[in-house]
Amino acid sequence: MTATLPDLQADTAPPLLVQEADGVAWLTMNRPARLNALNPALVDALRGYFQGLTSRSAVRVVVLQGAGRAFCAGLDLKDQLGTAPRSVEASLDQQHSIRDIMLAMRRCPQPIISVVQGAASGGGMALALASDVRLATPDARFNAAFIRIGLSGCDVGVSYFLP
Repeated sequence: MTATLPDLQADTAPPLLVQEADGVAWLTMNRPARLNALNPALVDALRGYFQGLTSRSAVRVVVLQGAGRAFCAGLDLKDQLGTAPRSVEASLDQQHSIRDIMLAMRRCPQPIISVVQGAASGGGMALALASDVRLATPDARFNAAFIRIGLSGCDVGVSYFLP
């Protein structure tokens, strides 16, 4: 029998890498083994960073990207496997946390550029759409997966941001 050991490096690595130089902030979602899927740590890091930008005039532009082969696969559903079903209130709180990222992105005065490679699904697509500019590589794929996985009430702004 083969046991799978948890990837300790993935658990201890910061979920969001931030490099700031010459007025440009490079944000890299750093969960490549999970296609940069949104877990609570990454949601908190993104929300905190974008909420803090309103008072930081030294940053003139933000570039958002994903590490590895995907931009962001959306909500990390594997994190919830094997746990007790969430209450309606807990699910709503989670949706509000992700929604707050999009609101903070739209409120920040700096332009946000998303560089999308590979998958941008669900919440990942919402992150790209909430950006001011989207640059897509030839392998970029966008997918509003909410309805397909039973989350039709939480499109976190996708229907608003689509032209």
